[in-house]
Amino acid sequence: MRRSEVDAANGAGRPPGAAPLAHRVPDLGALELLLAVARLGSLGGAARDLGITQPAASSRIRSMERQLGLALVDRSPRGSRLTDAGALVTDWARRVVEAAEAFDAGAQALRDRRDSRLRVAASMTIAEYLLPGWLIALRTRRPDTAVSLLAGNSAMVAERLLTGEADLGFVEGLSVPAGLDSVVIAHDRLIVVTAPAHPWARRRRPLEAAELAATPLILRETGSGTRQVLDAALGGLARPLIELSSTTAVKAAAVSGAGPAVLSELAVGDELSLRRLVTVPVEGVALRRDLRAVWPTGHRPTGPARDLLSLTRSETG
Repeated sequence: MRRSEVDAANGAGRPPGAAPLAHRVPDLGALELLLAVARLGSLGGAARDLGITQPAASSRIRSMERQLGLALVDRSPRGSRLTDAGALVTDWARRVVEAAEAFDAGAQALRDRRDSRLRVAASMTIAEYLLPGWLIALRTRRPDTAVSLLAGNSAMVAERLLTGEADLGFVEGLSVPAGLDSVVIAHDRLIVVTAPAHPWARRRRPLEAAELAATPLILRETGSGTRQVLDAALGGLARPLIELSSTTAVKAAAVSGAGPAVLSELAVGDELSLRRLVTVPVEGVALRRDLRAVWPTGHRPTGPARDLLSLTRSETG
């Protein structure tokens, strides 16, 4: 850090023993009031212009005079007139208020730029079966925000957030990736499904967890939330029958009769109702998981990301 930056951080430039600048300089509201008095020639008119009562305006002027140790306004039945010191302070106040207006305009420009886009990264089940509804609702609230969606596994979501390529993420795994904060937005259940012609579809008794763990399954790739939950619940998995990179692909393979699969209950509603897939009950294992919104640690979502987060919680809460 340069010496000037160190001095600024330590308050160099302030007279020794002096109070911080914020304690010595009137706030913007008081300065705007003084400018209104100068412009309108009346404390009552200035109060009305700023939407405050005349007693409140009088109190604010007196407080500013005490703070500065100067008489700023002469009050009389004919109106209010600036003192010589008040006229000089008003000139300074005008520069401060103009600088504050420039500051506010710059901050608004930054907010507008932030609010013009939203980059979302989501694991596959959430991206395919939950996010579309949330994004439609967000469109109603923020019609001018352009949304881009990156769909992949939970590991990809974490990487995109940590490298600044996404503003908000959604994951389905057992734990929160390092470097991210999270909140649970919904719950999900994994179910074992097969095509109706598969021998498991005709079982009279539930499948035991050990048999499921020992059976080659149609699985998502390593790093997916679904596979993490299943692997942890069963204490290990057999070598996959087929390994695919999307929920839709796993579901299609199961429908074709390639073998059994474990999928989110969210993903197979239509296939179950049409009997293209059937559920195989399993005993001795809980296949439930939390669905989470995630973001970089210490950077709580703002703007469109904050709005999307609130929509997910209201829709699923």
